[in-house]
Amino acid sequence: MSIQELTDTREVTAYDSGQVTLSLEPLVTERYLKVKLNGEEVVRLASSPHAGRELAVGYLISEGILDPDGSLLSIDEPESDVVEIVMEAPPRGYTQSVRTINTCIGRGYGAVKPLQQQPPGKGLFTPEQLLAIISELDEKSYTFKKTGGVHSAGLGGPDGLIQRFEDIGRHNAVDKVFGYAFLNRIPLHDKCLVLSGRVAFEILQKAAHNRIPFILSRSAPTLLTVDRARELGITVVGFARGQRFNVYSHPERVCFNRTEG
Repeated sequence: MSIQELTDTREVTAYDSGQVTLSLEPLVTERYLKVKLNGEEVVRLASSPHAGRELAVGYLISEGILDPDGSLLSIDEPESDVVEIVMEAPPRGYTQSVRTINTCIGRGYGAVKPLQQQPPGKGLFTPEQLLAIISELDEKSYTFKKTGGVHSAGLGGPDGLIQRFEDIGRHNAVDKVFGYAFLNRIPLHDKCLVLSGRVAFEILQKAAHNRIPFILSRSAPTLLTVDRARELGITVVGFARGQRFNVYSHPERVCFNRTEG
């Protein structure tokens, strides 16, 4: 994925310390991705124009429509802004209707699939590993550094950042991560979801649907996220910057190399 895929330039009038100049500035590009399930359009996602397959699959998993351990009969991109997915049957309780989702709103069909509690875990990451992962996400957030107009999300493991995506919507970036893991059959029980921004409850829902036990972010979680993460058995680490971070739930998954009291 190159910056050129996500940006274009336009002339702007810039004011700086009393001086007015004309300059070409990079801007993030945007498109509506149509996702079709079993021949019917189910959603239009305002998103950055790359990783459409990953976004479509991740969206279906995060909505509880596709099981993360399930399979697809086919997935195709007949056009640059269309992804067609065929699966055996949607879950009971799912009602198919076209939705248009912009970048700033939450998602969720509701009670299609209950959130799953994660099994207990211990010693998944060391502090050094977590700080190295979040640092790598920062270093590789090229489009954000150039435009300030996207969110970053990635998949982390003990050896570092496995994959990362940038998108105009933070939900999209997260869905691309989970879609990537599904399409590449990457197990998530020992991985972490890595975020550049706030850990809202909708992000926690996606983590629970995808059965990933750990969320790592540069920013803060909400109170609802922390309370539900404690109930669901998900570790949430926030404000990971430089040499520090806060663990808001289930700290047992972090190896602090100290005697537990």
